[in-house]
Amino acid sequence: MSNDSAPINLTNHFLIAMPGLADENFSKSVVYLCEHNERGALGLVINKPSDITLAKLFDKVDLALGRDDLKDKPVFQGGPVQTERGFVLHEGMTASNATEQEPGYSSTMVIPGGLEMTTSRDVLEAMASGAGPQRVLVSLGYSAWGEGQLETELGDNAWLTVNADRQVIFDTPIEQRYDKALALLGLQSWMLSPDAGHA
Repeated sequence: MSNDSAPINLTNHFLIAMPGLADENFSKSVVYLCEHNERGALGLVINKPSDITLAKLFDKVDLALGRDDLKDKPVFQGGPVQTERGFVLHEGMTASNATEQEPGYSSTMVIPGGLEMTTSRDVLEAMASGAGPQRVLVSLGYSAWGEGQLETELGDNAWLTVNADRQVIFDTPIEQRYDKALALLGLQSWMLSPDAGHA
């Protein structure tokens, strides 16, 4: 394999949909990539809220949400795969609470250089008890690409990529996340053409 075809790793990056991307799941979306390797990629859309609040989601799984700071937050549409499953994107427990050293959860993906994504119920139980990670984004479903699929889409100018910024995920109002992610590249949405092209 020559150096110019070396695999790229976009773990802990944002994928920002180009205007020409018409797929309704991804139009004007920002995806946080949790994993990207030779087998494919997995991520969560961070700017498409559903009409379900966290309080309602917790009711559905027979838990009372013990955190007033989260009750009215929306559950996100993380992508078109496994839309009945919950995914909790959160800061690492030891990084944000170094003094407490809370144990990890039973099914957590630690994202190199980034955050953690937990799919097990114990993270919800921790949040229900008033504990758990401070900053969270909960989604139903995730986004996935098979081997080489994301690279093909990048080659077709479907996406822009930039190192992820957790402030965009947790602190930026949802309707501003697309523009804030673009701003990380020094771009504004009016600068993007919906027509794909190759120089």
